[in-house]
Amino acid sequence: MTGGAILVSGRDKFEMTADLVSAFVSNNNVPVAELPALITSVHAALAGLGNETAAEAAGPEKPTPAQIRKSVTPDALISFEDGKSYKTLRRHLTMRGLTADGYRAKYGLPADYPMTSASYSAQRSALAHSFGLGQMRRKAVPEGVEAPEAAPKARGRKKVAEPA
Repeated sequence: MTGGAILVSGRDKFEMTADLVSAFVSNNNVPVAELPALITSVHAALAGLGNETAAEAAGPEKPTPAQIRKSVTPDALISFEDGKSYKTLRRHLTMRGLTADGYRAKYGLPADYPMTSASYSAQRSALAHSFGLGQMRRKAVPEGVEAPEAAPKARGRKKVAEPA
């Protein structure tokens, strides 16, 4: 075996073709005139199994700049993997074994290509602000009111009561 492909001799392909065609014909009504075409197509399919096509070897097509612009909409991002729209691509890419950087590299996307839609990011940001996140720490005491001074700490060792 080489690269996951099974090497089959020419004689084995003919035997496999005969087995497949005979099994198909025994379960289906096939006119006699169509048998040569069936045998030829099955043999061609078996012969082509081990060959890698140029499209598979080249990898994915790189999107054009226009396609990249169209894939980013305010409400969703369109994935170049399956063509579907998503609010966030991170989970979708993880399911396909990709990282955000790997996805950008695979399709030649710019480094600032977003992984979440603009409306979803704004919605999450508003939610965080409503919880009080992302704001500067407020002073414990408002200006104009002086904070009470804390009692100074006693220095030195603690005194132990004398035994009676």
